[in-house]
Amino acid sequence: MVDRHRHLRLGAGWVRQETSGFGPFVTREVLRRVDGTVVVWESRRHRKGRTSAGGSTWWAPRAIGWWIGVLFAIGSFCFALGAFPPYADAVGSAADNITYFVGSLFFTSAAFLQYCQVVWADGRPERPHPLAIIRDLVRPQRERIDWWAAAVQFVGTLFFNVSTGHAVAASQGSSSALNHLVWRPDALGSVCFLVASWLCWAEVSHRWWSWQPRSITWWIAGLNLVGSIAFGVSAVASKIEPNGSLRSLALTNLGTFVGAVCFLVGGLLLLPERTQGDRVEPDLAASAYKSGLRGAPLAESA
Repeated sequence: MVDRHRHLRLGAGWVRQETSGFGPFVTREVLRRVDGTVVVWESRRHRKGRTSAGGSTWWAPRAIGWWIGVLFAIGSFCFALGAFPPYADAVGSAADNITYFVGSLFFTSAAFLQYCQVVWADGRPERPHPLAIIRDLVRPQRERIDWWAAAVQFVGTLFFNVSTGHAVAASQGSSSALNHLVWRPDALGSVCFLVASWLCWAEVSHRWWSWQPRSITWWIAGLNLVGSIAFGVSAVASKIEPNGSLRSLALTNLGTFVGAVCFLVGGLLLLPERTQGDRVEPDLAASAYKSGLRGAPLAESA
């Protein structure tokens, strides 16, 4: 059974006043310190590093959050370009497949960095031992919804690597070979993206649904969910029939294009999300860590 409070451990004197989340996962907690101060903690805000956000919104190559947004945006642009019929007609199927494959590599790079961001949400030693890094990366954190989302999404990008790679190498093969090597991993990757996006949505909403149109984070999660649904439609439409044709070429391209555009906008919105939002005073963060609270809180009120 998952321990709902395993990730967020409280020190002596801290009291939980309110806990919310999706299913067995805790994504938001309202806490009271020993001195009576009310502290609000949210899993995504803590992970995204808003307590230490800084630098330029659009140029911050030393920030992992910046790279995640940029790499997702580039990968999404490649997928949108590949699904754009005039581009495919101009460059040919071989170059179009390469465009998809290159985009999938950017997706995988961004997803891996996102997984690292989740794993090291509470920081790590400046010079960790290589074995410690590997141990952190492979150690399950089943009590965290963001760990599940990041892990499932990373697996999904690997499926897209396989499907787009085989599309490049096996485009001259038989329809049955293409169905096995291209469509199946593409469908599995789409399922992974859908699951991961739903988990991200639930983390942001703190339940199965919310309406927060003024929140940039809400828009990011919503766009990723819509994009994953569109990718799923594309995967269903791209199954190869016995006669060697796709079920629906139009839906395949449309689903991929719409999904890619959603991911592109969501990736770009990650950049202002990194530098906007609640900040925590240094003394509050320090007192939280000294009290044994993993994860600096993000807001307080008397």
